[in-house]
Amino acid sequence: MSPGKVAAQCSHAAVSLYKQISESNRYMLDRWEEGGCAKIVLRSKDIEEIEELLMKGVSLNITNYLVIDAGRTEIASGSATVLGLGPAPRAVIDQITKELKLY
Repeated sequence: MSPGKVAAQCSHAAVSLYKQISESNRYMLDRWEEGGCAKIVLRSKDIEEIEELLMKGVSLNITNYLVIDAGRTEIASGSATVLGLGPAPRAVIDQITKELKLY
């Protein structure tokens, strides 16, 4: 994906996570907003790794959102592009993402 496409896909994930958490857990939303709403973009190897990360997030009860592209520009319709996780305490997120590199 081009840098612009990555930015757009990450934005879709962030907005969707915000919406989910605002509807389900006001306490966590308040903590996230007070902490500066950190967003860290990491690189995965492939869709299999993204699916594994998603399953780990689900098992730890972390809010998640898998972006599925509409196929209007660079990516085939129905392709998973970005996985958003959180908000959650850093120690919990690190259990899932500690091996990933920055994008």
